Amino acid sequence: MLSYYNKLSSEVYDLDKPIGHSFGDIEFYSKRLASISGPILEPATGTGRVLIPLLEEGFKVDGFDISNEMLTICRENCHKRGLNPNLFEAKMESFSLKAKYEAIIIPSGTFLLLYERERSIQALHNFYRHLVDGGKLIIDIFLQTEIDLGKVSTRTWTCKNGDVITLETTNVEVDYINQFLISHGRYEKWRNGTLVQTELERFPLRWYGIEEFRLLLERIGFEHIVVSENYQFGKYPENPHVPVTFEAVKRE
Repeated sequence: MLSYYNKLSSEVYDLDKPIGHSFGDIEFYSKRLASISGPILEPATGTGRVLIPLLEEGFKVDGFDISNEMLTICRENCHKRGLNPNLFEAKMESFSLKAKYEAIIIPSGTFLLLYERERSIQALHNFYRHLVDGGKLIIDIFLQTEIDLGKVSTRTWTCKNGDVITLETTNVEVDYINQFLISHGRYEKWRNGTLVQTELERFPLRWYGIEEFRLLLERIGFEHIVVSENYQFGKYPENPHVPVTFEAVKRE
């Protein structure tokens, strides 16, 4: 069975989006969390791209991920910087903790990996349960602007030791009714012209409409929902090609 964020894809993520690399999201999230002194949770924390800068600013952040490979890299990145956050393996829709958080953050559209509608709704309910009254959920999504089924794209990365990793991605399935796209990726690692490792990936991605997502948050119980375009707080989206961020508050 194909899955995502195994060894090679996690290595590529760390190369492509190193610690502190920002799309404007790190600065945005830092500002939106400035009033929070208590615990924060980052589901799908990945290799620590956002987690580590927030920890270094003094925020108290726990993180989890479905991928043990991503968490291994995240722990290594934290260790290099003298950090020891609470990191654990879990799923967004089913994690269960005694702790409650003042904020839960999901940058960079990672929430959209929950491509099945019911699982994504379960995850939002789960976030709500794990927030204190008045706690914030801050979450990024991306709009789907074009789907080119069968399109093949390739990318290449060079590792520190000189190895080369290539990725060939193909869009293989789209479900317009249930609003998701499936792509397949083939990772290959080359050393001195010899193929030394390969990995196949099935990468799902869901999409939502802006008002659809707002209504979903309201139905779950969130209030004071603010929609922002491209990390400009309160600017209602006009450009469909940039991130859309929702900030919502659990009812007190």
